[in-house]
Order: sequence, then C-alpha cells, then structure tokens
Amino acid sequence: MVITDFLERNARLYGQDSCLVEINPSEERDKAATWWDFNLIESASQDVPYRREMTWKDFDRKANRFANLLLSRGLKKGTKVAILLMNCIEWLPIYFGILKAGCIAVPMNFRYSSDEIQYCLDLADVEVLVFGPEFISRLDTIEKNIPGVKTLFFVGKNGPVYSENCIALMQFCSSSAPPVALKETDDAAIYFSSGTTGFPKAILHNHQALVHSCLTEQNHHCQSREDVFLCIPPLYHTGAKMHWFGSLLSGSKAVLLRGVKPEWILRAVTEERCTIVWLLVPWAQDLLDAIDDKRVDLSKYRLGQWRLMHIGAQPVPPSLIHRWMKVFPHHQYDTNYGLSESIGPGCVHLGMENVHKVGAIGKPGYGWQAKIVDERGQEVEKGDVGELIVQGDGVMQCYYKNPNATAEVLKDGWLFTGDMAREDEDGFIYLVDRKKDVVISGGENLYPVQIEDFLRSFHKIKDVAVIGLPDARLGEIAAAIIELKDGETCTEAEIDEFCTALPRYKRPRKIFFDKVPRNPTGKIEKPALREKYCHGRLVEVQITG
Repeated sequence: MVITDFLERNARLYGQDSCLVEINPSEERDKAATWWDFNLIESASQDVPYRREMTWKDFDRKANRFANLLLSRGLKKGTKVAILLMNCIEWLPIYFGILKAGCIAVPMNFRYSSDEIQYCLDLADVEVLVFGPEFISRLDTIEKNIPGVKTLFFVGKNGPVYSENCIALMQFCSSSAPPVALKETDDAAIYFSSGTTGFPKAILHNHQALVHSCLTEQNHHCQSREDVFLCIPPLYHTGAKMHWFGSLLSGSKAVLLRGVKPEWILRAVTEERCTIVWLLVPWAQDLLDAIDDKRVDLSKYRLGQWRLMHIGAQPVPPSLIHRWMKVFPHHQYDTNYGLSESIGPGCVHLGMENVHKVGAIGKPGYGWQAKIVDERGQEVEKGDVGELIVQGDGVMQCYYKNPNATAEVLKDGWLFTGDMAREDEDGFIYLVDRKKDVVISGGENLYPVQIEDFLRSFHKIKDVAVIGLPDARLGEIAAAIIELKDGETCTEAEIDEFCTALPRYKRPRKIFFDKVPRNPTGKIEKPALREKYCHGRLVEVQITG
C-alpha cells in the first residue's frame, strides 16, 4: 500500500463529505468559497474569503489534475518537485498530485531566505517549483541562479513573468488517476532538517514511511470519522502533515487555521466543532495567558466536543500541562516526540492514558522500538543518561547526497537521534537535552532543558532558553536568556534568588532579558542565541517584557 491509496479510498467512500477547510480569521466572516470558486488568489491580503472548503472527491480530482499536469511536461518517476506555499487549501492536493505522478515531493520552509531557497533547491535536485505570492520577491533575486529548476508554477494570479499559472493549467488536465504504478519502496518525499544545528540536510523518505506515520498517528489518537482536527503548524513540516495523516486514514475533516491568536483558535474550535487540536508550546502559553488576563472569555465559546490537546516539536514544560489541565480538566492530553528523520511525530509518545507521567516524552510509539545507549552504542542502565536511538519503518532512507552524515546517524537499522534521554523504572523516557546543547561546566554535564523547565515555573517568565558561554576557568557556564510576560518587570537579583532552589552547579551564571527566538515548529533557535551572546555582540535590552 502507498499513501495515495488512502486518498482514493476516501474519494470513493466519502466523496461528498468535507475533508479540508481553510480559515482566514483576519478576513470577513461572511465571505466563503470552494476550491474552484476561488482558485486564483492574488495575495493573502486581497479579497481572501474567510472560509474555503473542499470535499474528498474534489481533493482526489485536484491531485489527479496536478499529477497529469506534471506528466504532460515529461516528468518521470523520481523527479523532484518543491512546494513553497503558506498553509492553504491547495497545499495538500498539490502534494498528493506530486506523489500520484511518481515524483518526489519537496516541501520547503516558508521562512527560508532567498539564499536558503536556492541552497535547498540545489541540494535536492529540484526540477519543478510550485510557489505562492508571498515568495515572489525572494524568488526574483535568485530566479536566474537556479538553472536546475526547469519549471516554476505559480499558485495565484498575476504571477511573475518567469512562472506559469498552476491552477489555470490544471483545469485543462484530466481528473482521472494517472497511469503510474507505485510501490512502498518508491521514494516519496524529501524533507529538510530544521537547521537549528546548521544548514538544513535533505531527508529522503519512501512511501512505506509515510504509510507507517498514518498508522502510528491513528493508533495513538484514535481518530474516527466524527473527529475534526485543527491544524495550525506549517504543512511543510513533518509534524503537521503526519498528524493530519490521522484524518486521512480515518476519512475525517481537518481545518487549516491561518493564524495563532487565542481567540482565533477558540473560534475555529467552536465554529468547526473541532475535537483534536495540536498546539506548539508558545501557543498553549498564549492561550492560557489570555484566559488568565480575561482577554478571552471561555463562556463565549462551544468547547464541549474538544476531546484532545496534544503538543510536540519541542520539550514541553510540565508546569504548562498542569496549568492546562486545571483550565480544561475534561481534555485528554498527549505529547509526541519525533524527528523529520523518523517521519515526524510518534516514534515516542506519552499516550493519552498517561497524563500522570507528564514530563516524560513517553514510550516507543506504535510500530517503533527505542533504546538509550552510551558512546559505544551499549544500552545504559535505567536512570542513566544516554543517547536515544529509534528503529521502525518510519526511519529515513538517507540524507540525500550526504553519505557521511547518513553513516553518522544510521547504524544497523537504528537512527541515532542526537537527543540525550533517560528511562525511569516504569519504562517512560524523559528527554534531557540535545547532545550538542549539553553544557559541560567544570566537568559537570548541565542539561539546559532541565534548567529551562525550572525557570519557566517563575511567575514572571514567559519563555526561556539556556545556552553555554565560553569560560576560561570552567570551560563553559550556563546562561539564561529570559523573555518576560507582557507588562512584567524583573531584575537579575530576582532570578538569582529564585534559582537558589537549584543545586549550585546548575544555576545560570549569566542572565539576559531578551526575546527567545523560535522557528515555525516551536524549536528554540539556539545557534542564533550563541551567535549573539558568545561573540561579544550584546545589545542593550529592556528588562520590561
């Protein structure tokens, strides 16, 4: 079985049922459109409807049309086709059209600069690029420097002269399934690593891995036809898309929300009757803060059907979840651990029945194995810290065109994650920190995640990141970059006093009040912080949050 089989099954069985809804919360609520009624958008700010909707039958037909468009241009199996779009209702049909044509989908981060776009297109040997209006200015500067890209398809109207109108061309293509035979072992997609440790790597997955992520997600969260999934994170990332795969497998509806304001999230849950919501840590914090500050009145929303809130993509502060459960005591909760190299979320997950173990990332997910090993690859004793390694059908094929990097992380079928972890007496795994983020101070290993979790419990702190700074005597010292809640003021002395509850060697030696930068999937951009604070280029910042 390949991933496109699920789409074709849903079109047969549930063809007239809604499968995707796009919500643009900043637009007028009385404007709505279907995929075909509004298929030539010019920009995200010009006459965009509040709500757009698609059925399973339309989804499959649009995917077929795009696949046949690619084949009409002579594309062969294995040709790389990149997607550079903001979340929108066109995103997934284009993705599945690429797969139906036997091509390899290459989703790209919408925050990439021109140079990063050029780098990734070249790295993945992309021949076709599908892009939206938000990226015209970035592509204008590199259009003549991407000779490997033979075709640029534009999703919108009035595109640049070097592009062709994708949606208009699709209307002249057959809506029947293309005559391309696919098998599980065929290459399907290239995803890029988050780049938090340097330039992105190209991660190659086959159809078997995509199918495995469907089965894992649906097993973990029990999606049924009655569920409605609210998807807010970017679809280019494995996390968002592979959580949506639970909706694909169950034939249920999903809502793409283009915005993260607390009131927008609650309104979408109410209007679309959402039952499952996946949040990143900052969004969950913002929502709770808005409730505490009475900027949001929960009595104005219908939330009784909302059954599950889950979080992934970064370490989750236990204090946040305890706080969440006080406000939403009827919610099930889960956290999911995964990497793009392990096809996104789920190789380790907490489990909805294990809320008493909040703080752990959980146990091996459905169809996965996990171990914690030392530097020699030998399993460590329970309670000891080592590197987490995982094995399952969702492990990547390789880092594309990078055999040395592949050999460093793929060993005897096991993926070495680079994350340091420990296992408790009940078999639950706790993430300690990234291997590269461990601070070695005076011979002691300091794990920033532990210090960050502690500091987040201080009532004035909104977010925090801990990094190592060079020190002549100790080698490294821990520095905390602290982002305060809006309206709060704080001093270093207050933080120092609060940290007396920590063992002395774990206390931050330097405190900086600043914004904590996070990428679109919520991960702290620690290389940017090291660049800023480790090279003497400190800027004057306000202590007020």
